[in-house]
Amino acid sequence: MNLLSTANATTAPRPGPLPAGAPARAVELLRRQGVLAVLLLVVVVSSLVFPAFASVDNARSITVQVSFLSIVALGMTMVIITGGIDLSVGSVFALGGVLAAWASQWGAVPALLVPLAVCGAIGAINGLLVARAGMAPFIVTLASLLAARGLLLALTHEGATTYLVPRGSFFAELGQGTVGGFGYPVLIALALFAVGGLVLQRTSLGQAMFAVGGSSDAATLMGLPVARTKVLVYVLSGLLAGLAGALNAARLSSGVTIIGVGMELDAISAVVIGGTLLVGGAGSVSGTLWGVLLLAVIQNLINQIGSLNSSYQSVVSGGFLILVVVTQRYLSKVRRT
Repeated sequence: MNLLSTANATTAPRPGPLPAGAPARAVELLRRQGVLAVLLLVVVVSSLVFPAFASVDNARSITVQVSFLSIVALGMTMVIITGGIDLSVGSVFALGGVLAAWASQWGAVPALLVPLAVCGAIGAINGLLVARAGMAPFIVTLASLLAARGLLLALTHEGATTYLVPRGSFFAELGQGTVGGFGYPVLIALALFAVGGLVLQRTSLGQAMFAVGGSSDAATLMGLPVARTKVLVYVLSGLLAGLAGALNAARLSSGVTIIGVGMELDAISAVVIGGTLLVGGAGSVSGTLWGVLLLAVIQNLINQIGSLNSSYQSVVSGGFLILVVVTQRYLSKVRRT
């Protein structure tokens, strides 16, 4: 909560020592927006080295590819801010896609409502077990990962059945249509991030998320609905993962069963690289967006080079993650002193 309630002290614009709160604000700004500076630097350098990187077509390709992960990472951001973790989102994402493709034969509304209902229920179970039963988020969501993947395989007869989205349907258009050359999933992701930012910064729910992540016991003493907040963030994580899966199925025109493996790790990496603390209590949706884009740009650069395979993305992403965690610890020490 201290990070959100930093005093806006006003001083005359004259030379002299910095105000007492200025170093803390500078440290916090670096923690939250440092990834944006790195992203801009990488984009500028890449545009100079690889002319094709700066093309509009390449930008459209990157944004469409990143839109699904960004929606999943948005839910993960809220979970991590409260001090939790959700390892089930990759399997829930894949399950949402299969359910959407299966239900699309009855129209766009069932294609969206069915995955949202099932995936939201999985999130609710995660939240209840974590908040009410006091179980560890790691264990609970790991079990949900296995359960969601098992349900996915059962629905598709061990992957032998692939459900197709009717061509030319409104649901298919939702995943494949464009506005100004940019796909609908990109616009939906941006809208969700805008809403997520408002929720975190402008509502009592957002303040409760930060408070619960900072200290659950202190939040309880303050009279905040700790259990309800935890349940809600897991429900949101499940809903967003299911929605991302449904949009992906609409784009691919089928419910692919082999996707989503390791997606939870990509989402966690993007959230942490974006400046959200793994211990909870601090973070932002804008930082997560920059983190997702940075990972996507790295993958695109590897493709531009051509002589490197995609496995190098994991190496670079892991290096970025270690660097960010070490930097966060250092900035935390600086802020305390």
